[in-house]
Amino acid sequence: MNNNTPVSPRPLGHLSDDVRSRVLSLAQLRERGVPGGRATAQCRPGGPWQQPLPGVFLLHAGPPTADERLRAVLLYAGRPSAESSRGVPAQPGRLSPSDAAGLSATSASPVSSSATSASSSATSASPYGAVMITGLAALALYGFTSAPPLLSLERIDVLVPRTRRLRSTGCARLIRAHSLPRPEELDGMPVAPVGRALADAVAELSDADAVVALLTEAVRAGHCEPALVVRELTQSGLLARPHVVEAVDSLLAEGRTLAEGRLYELVRVYGLQDPLWNVDLRLPGGPRLGSVDAYWPDQAVAVELDTRAPRPGGRAADRADDEDDDEQWSAAVRKREHLERLGITVVHLTPRKLREALDQQATVVRTALMAANDRDPAAPVVILPR
Repeated sequence: MNNNTPVSPRPLGHLSDDVRSRVLSLAQLRERGVPGGRATAQCRPGGPWQQPLPGVFLLHAGPPTADERLRAVLLYAGRPSAESSRGVPAQPGRLSPSDAAGLSATSASPVSSSATSASSSATSASPYGAVMITGLAALALYGFTSAPPLLSLERIDVLVPRTRRLRSTGCARLIRAHSLPRPEELDGMPVAPVGRALADAVAELSDADAVVALLTEAVRAGHCEPALVVRELTQSGLLARPHVVEAVDSLLAEGRTLAEGRLYELVRVYGLQDPLWNVDLRLPGGPRLGSVDAYWPDQAVAVELDTRAPRPGGRAADRADDEDDDEQWSAAVRKREHLERLGITVVHLTPRKLREALDQQATVVRTALMAANDRDPAAPVVILPR
């Protein structure tokens, strides 16, 4: 044998032994000793492999599983584009030699400074770079029963940095963002947080019932709070759509009902004295002091639930919404300070605290009730049903 003796091709059967490694990028195949030409030859009609997306290879001939489709989309979206660095958009369905040579499952194109600060550590740990599954596919991964099954989705949404120059193609739909959230990891894949995934899903839906179902399940199943959902929808400019506004109204009502239910549970489970529920407080013969969700008149302790959320308006009204939200907060602070000057203790609870740490919130309320004996008597107030 001399240097001119051809080397027999390495058998490829071992590459598909691991079910979770049957989706590989061209760079990953080259790392395993498979040149690009041989990989392409494996995908010819009747061949043992297939190429579902540019630069991504599925190492069997049968239909891809849901997991394989997700990983293929992540590998496609996460690869850097050498053409993009020269100012030429990458073409869907084509893989240039420069793209193939630079293809890497552990690289990503540059992101903005805000995106980098938000997700740099997560990116460095992800084999897919600075991209993540979002939209309906992400919600399906989170277990949403109102989201379609993964295999029924024609396209899979993937969140990418705004500088990514690849195009949507095949089953991969790229959604560009100025800043990326920190992803969750599900089944070894980066997935957008529920709030962002909801916003990206709603952006593609025109069915009001489907939107209501997704938003309601997000809150009812404890995936996230209504205020977070509304904030994401506002930042995405979706609250200019009438069917989304109607869905948000239902969402906020659902969120307050759930929070009130947890407050009732707190009183019952932890053996607190029953308060007066949902009452208005007034000075005798004087002005209205405000409403509270629960009030213990003997101890002069009130509980307020903070279920505020940004008002609809979209991107163009962000500043006005911020000012309105600030005014709501200022009014709440003024009411609280006024009640406390009258000797009434106000306990401020959020839906998230009630959901995640009910026992701690019960301790807070019980402590306020027990401390009543150590305070001066409160000023008399008139209590009316709200």
